[in-house]
Amino acid sequence: MDYKIVFSDIDGTLLDKDRGLAPATIKQIKKLKDKVPFILISARMPSAMRHLQNELEIQNLPIICYNGGLVLVAGKPISSTEIPINIVEDLSNFNKMLDCHLSLYHNDEWYVPRFDEWAAREKNNTKVAPTIKANFEVIKNWENEGKGAHKIMAMGTEKHIDDIRDYLLTTYPNELNLYRSKDTYLEIAHKSISKLTAIELLLEHHYPFNLKETIAFGDNYNDVEMLKNVGFGIAVGNAREEAKLVAAHVTHHHKEDGVARMLLELFK
Repeated sequence: MDYKIVFSDIDGTLLDKDRGLAPATIKQIKKLKDKVPFILISARMPSAMRHLQNELEIQNLPIICYNGGLVLVAGKPISSTEIPINIVEDLSNFNKMLDCHLSLYHNDEWYVPRFDEWAAREKNNTKVAPTIKANFEVIKNWENEGKGAHKIMAMGTEKHIDDIRDYLLTTYPNELNLYRSKDTYLEIAHKSISKLTAIELLLEHHYPFNLKETIAFGDNYNDVEMLKNVGFGIAVGNAREEAKLVAAHVTHHHKEDGVARMLLELFK
């Protein structure tokens, strides 16, 4: 098959053990980029992806952020799907008795209620610094500005994350996607979006390719639908079993340059 475009998840897929880009990965993507677009697709916010684009010299290409909640072409949104502000406020009120860390995201805005261990870890992982502001203040401002959240990240004890998950599943079963990346992490997004819907949208509006001409790399639950439905879905060796089961191929571990090795094999 003559594949025309590549999409890659970032964390646990593209990055090395130090959460950076390995020399082999940079080399292969730079060799590929003038022939085949290499698109980053992640749960991350835009600014946590742009520095990687710069390193790979693909800053002119689109990016898919927030698991498909925000699609940017030439830095401008061609699609933006937000969690309604009333749901954000309801969750914030429910969380008062739990006091879990709730990070609130909109485009390049990232707000944390305090700079705690959770914020410090995310800052280290993504190379982006948050703005410290109480959740209720952010919600009030966004309400006035007509904004919602592209993503909410709840971080706390396993029990508190269970409580939030159960509350949201019961209260908003048809409005939200809940993605448990770790026992202590819960990523919350709008129900209507996914990495696959974002790929389909980008192909429809920006690239003259079909889904069968598409390659995608991933490792986690939020990659399953994408890996299952693209032309050639590739799971890295460290991927969840659910991702490996639907992938067309399993490459090396992300710490062993799995993406780079596969690109070398596919595009000799």
